[in-house]
Amino acid sequence: MEIVQKKKSNKHTFTFKDDHFNFAYEDKSGSGDTDMNYADFPQKSSIQIEQNEWLRNVGYLWCALGVFQLGYAIYSEASISGKGFWIMIGLVCVVWARFSKVKYSVFKAERGNVFVIHDKNHEKIINELNARRKSQLLDWYGEVNSENELEQEIDKFKWLVEQEVISKEESEKKIALAELLNKENYELPGERLN
Repeated sequence: MEIVQKKKSNKHTFTFKDDHFNFAYEDKSGSGDTDMNYADFPQKSSIQIEQNEWLRNVGYLWCALGVFQLGYAIYSEASISGKGFWIMIGLVCVVWARFSKVKYSVFKAERGNVFVIHDKNHEKIINELNARRKSQLLDWYGEVNSENELEQEIDKFKWLVEQEVISKEESEKKIALAELLNKENYELPGERLN
């Protein structure tokens, strides 16, 4: 499955494979891509906004200049014909800066940052990544491993709760099973005969 996001000169492509995904990007500053296991996709994100602040600030300046020019014409009882020109130009710049803004959710991972553009596919991409992340973590760590130390298994299931992969109740059941298996493994042979 592949989902492509485009906004202005930005193009982000998410390619979902069975055991990992590829995030590829192209923008005016360059391009690149990274492969990442679903399990490595972070839960927390930050927001980043890319906008043309220079255009917005110039627009505000021209609006202020236009308001001053119009106010001075009214105060001095001069003709106000053509005095709204700078206000109009300023408003066009402010509106253009507003609609050319790009907003991202940024997920910081060890292999690089994953940027998801806020558009109609934003939630679909994040939900797909989180669903596959949960599935991969359950596949890797969801069962009790009797070869591990008991404390390691307890910590693992507590960590899965923190990662919102399993519920607290499921974790308690898995921990109880790990404790039972651990007790059976350390039972002395003489005790089994009785």
